[in-house]
Amino acid sequence: MVAVFNKELLSWYLITLKLRETVESGIPRSSTGTTKSLELPEENDQQLQKQQHVPSGSLQVPINEDGENCEEAASSPEPEWIISIKEKLEQARQDDSAGSWEKLSIYRVPHYLREGDIKAYVPQIVSVGPYHHGKRRLRQMDQHKWRSLHRVLKRTNQELQLYLDSMKELEERARACYEGTITLSSNEFVEMLVLDGCFVLELFQGAAVGFQRLGYARNDPVFAMRGSMHAIHRDMIMLENQLSLFVLDMLLGIQLGEPDQKGKVAKLAIRFFDPLMPTDEPLTKSDMNRFGSSLGHTNIFDPFSDLGGLHCLDVFRRSLLSSGPKPVPRIWLKKRPNDIRVADKRRQQLIHCVSELREAGIKFKKRKTDRFWDIKFKNGILRIPRLLIHDGTKSLFLNLIAFEQCHLDCSNDITSYVIFMDNLINSHEDVGYLHYFGIIEHWLGSDAEVADLFNRLCQEVVFDINNSYLSQLSEDVNRYYNHRWNAWRATLKHRYFNNPWAIISFFAACILLVLTFAQTFYGVYGYYRPRS
Repeated sequence: MVAVFNKELLSWYLITLKLRETVESGIPRSSTGTTKSLELPEENDQQLQKQQHVPSGSLQVPINEDGENCEEAASSPEPEWIISIKEKLEQARQDDSAGSWEKLSIYRVPHYLREGDIKAYVPQIVSVGPYHHGKRRLRQMDQHKWRSLHRVLKRTNQELQLYLDSMKELEERARACYEGTITLSSNEFVEMLVLDGCFVLELFQGAAVGFQRLGYARNDPVFAMRGSMHAIHRDMIMLENQLSLFVLDMLLGIQLGEPDQKGKVAKLAIRFFDPLMPTDEPLTKSDMNRFGSSLGHTNIFDPFSDLGGLHCLDVFRRSLLSSGPKPVPRIWLKKRPNDIRVADKRRQQLIHCVSELREAGIKFKKRKTDRFWDIKFKNGILRIPRLLIHDGTKSLFLNLIAFEQCHLDCSNDITSYVIFMDNLINSHEDVGYLHYFGIIEHWLGSDAEVADLFNRLCQEVVFDINNSYLSQLSEDVNRYYNHRWNAWRATLKHRYFNNPWAIISFFAACILLVLTFAQTFYGVYGYYRPRS
């Protein structure tokens, strides 16, 4: 065995060895099969002798009798599956070190939620962002996107390169907002940001000030308040069909020549998506006047000035929940200190259905407020705000729920409300009763469709009851429901006081019972105490 510690020296040694073997090819090998002692050239031998004393951590490379490097044999190429495993581990290390998960805000809808209704999560007319970019069925809208970009450049008298350069600066930050790998190249991604972003802003501004003021014809097939606009609303509110708000802020700032446009896109988005609100209480006239004044850069109070957001879906969700404080969640389940609770699918029943609550004497009344989630309970009366259900409500709620399931930095208020209503509604009779009192208004075919909608919204959703803003209210309702006297009183009312004739019959029976008791008493009393 010869200890070799220099790769370059080893190469020269092997070359010399091969030359010597070629010259001495006629000399037979030893029959013992043991390793021969080979004489090295004097120069190489002296260099090797200088390296006899080496540190303990040095690597010794053995040479076999054929002059082959044993280290090279040992370091032969690794199997492909081992290389693949190492690459995946390296990618995992980079993901952890980069903290990329913290930047996510636009998610792909999980498969367990998609199984319910995939059309509710996939755009049907227009794509926004990279997830559905370039799909065949959505390409028809691309020509209108290019028209909007042309209109913006013509109206602002700006160069396209200005928009491309600004989006190039935001590319890395924008990519980090999306879940998974984006297959678009750098140029394609930047082009998508400019094209989709300008298209979205044209829709927002056109809905606020009128499309004709932006230069579009009255009969434009897209940029007009026509029937197709409702489908565009529904597509652009989907979780997988979003652009980050800072991208839209940057593009609007370039158009207006004022870089600091933070918050204005959020106001435009709220105005644009107002038809999707799950209530028939639109913005008041005074609020709309304030909103219009805020677009004119005045100092008048703006009701939406405190809204931030990650993207349009987040902005819309914040606008739904920003109308006032909600109750603080109360812990239902007893747990040990420092115990980590996990959401349990078996414990999502907050309250009983409408029919059962009615039997316990609980009444239902409509609460006059546009905050559809603001439910109150007091003295046996459950006050629920009016809820308007249309053909876009299902997709809206599903995408809001999906966002709350994916994004850990937001509450589960929409999910809590939907599950609460799902508990209330078990059949079309429950829907009919709520509709009778004006709590539910719907444009669907029948009450049974409404019941089916709520029963399907949260089929695969798991959430923590203890983290619901309706937990305290549900506990109060259940306590009232479990009180026997309330059930008895309700039964008495339903059976004997449900109409005037039943009330008259009840009192007549009571009077007859009292008279019978008096007659019996005096008869017995006269028997034992006869008159003298």
